[in-house]
Amino acid sequence: MNNIKNQPLLLLSMTLVALLVCIMLLTGMYISRGISPAWLLLVIVTVSLTGSLFTLFKRQDKQLLQVIRALANGDNTLGFSAQHPMRQHIEQVKQQMQAARFDAEQQSEFLKALLVHVDLAVIVCDAQGNIIESNPAVARLLGKSAAHLIELSHIGTMISTAQKNLKSTVQWLYGEQLDTLTLRVSIAEIQGQERKIVTLQSIHDMLLNKEQQAYKRLTRVLTHEVANTITPLASIAQTCQGLMPKELSFIDQENKQDLNLALSTLASRTQYLGEFIASFRQISSLPMPNLAPTQLTAILERIQILHLQQLTEHKITLTIDIQSQQLVMLDSGQIEQVLINLVKNAIEAVQLHVSQQTSLGVSDIAQGQITLTVAQNNAQQLYVEVADNGAGIAKHVVEMIFVPFFTTKQQGSGIGLSLSRQIMVNHGGDLVYLSRGQGGCFRCIFG
Repeated sequence: MNNIKNQPLLLLSMTLVALLVCIMLLTGMYISRGISPAWLLLVIVTVSLTGSLFTLFKRQDKQLLQVIRALANGDNTLGFSAQHPMRQHIEQVKQQMQAARFDAEQQSEFLKALLVHVDLAVIVCDAQGNIIESNPAVARLLGKSAAHLIELSHIGTMISTAQKNLKSTVQWLYGEQLDTLTLRVSIAEIQGQERKIVTLQSIHDMLLNKEQQAYKRLTRVLTHEVANTITPLASIAQTCQGLMPKELSFIDQENKQDLNLALSTLASRTQYLGEFIASFRQISSLPMPNLAPTQLTAILERIQILHLQQLTEHKITLTIDIQSQQLVMLDSGQIEQVLINLVKNAIEAVQLHVSQQTSLGVSDIAQGQITLTVAQNNAQQLYVEVADNGAGIAKHVVEMIFVPFFTTKQQGSGIGLSLSRQIMVNHGGDLVYLSRGQGGCFRCIFG
């Protein structure tokens, strides 16, 4: 009996045949004999067979509904018996759904892996500002993770107020370093809900490289054009000085002195301009660094020894603070030149501060101090910091200090900081100025 129940097609056929036989018998008996006890009994049997037929259909419909619901919920354990007419179709549907689910899971895992490893910071948020998804690049770029847009300061405000697709650039302060970011906001409907897809990317290095390239092109042009003019002028001035005889008579002796002075001034100034143009070439033709794994401690110790006499003469204390012993890829010669420039500037800043205090009549003048620090910032970048307690840099000129040939010194050429920054950029890092309560602080950051 159980075998018959497990074969719904056979059971359906048997029930239909029995029902047809009963109907035929009922018709024949009614025509020949009319209503009789046997005919009534046969009516009851016919009604029972009809009810059994409806029960069979209902049971099959219920079983089919259970299997479809199970498939919709990802449960592949339910199915039909081997003799069920729908078994083959259901198994085919199962295979197609399993293949589609497998492809979807693979695609999802691929996208997750892509978001984890890509450098582009991606944020997905809802209409209320809740951050639904974000990749690790967000924390690397911004220095923190966030659960709501309000935690992202002015960037979060821009994203929240965006009513349509947005593309802009924003400034972001990560620790003590100001970064420039590109911000893109795309509004889309995902699973029936409005979502904002945000991408953030740093363009600080790109802008810095573009700036350095622009300076290089400018200096090449100026070097070529100005040098072509200065060289013959210097030669002519020297020739005129040599050709002018001592016995040359002038109506006024003062005129002869004026001519001598004019020629000598012309010769000296053209020579100075020639030397100045040579400094242009240092910026436009700086060689790429020859990188090698190096400990910064040894370089700082050499810098200290190199300036020992000057430090002692001006009663300045130089302290080396090593907080990280990490090796870094660098060109020792170029990095030494950067640190020499920065320490020289720090010594001059301390001297200027002392002279200013002295001129103001201050009796209790703090001893000059310079600190060289090796450490890591929040982004795990190694840096060397040169800090002093000198005069510092005025706020109105901070933005100009890295511009080539800009200087506040009477005898300065204005290429030291620009050249130093270019060296750090070529090392994949940067040179930044940090505003402190007193004194100046330059930080050489390695990429």
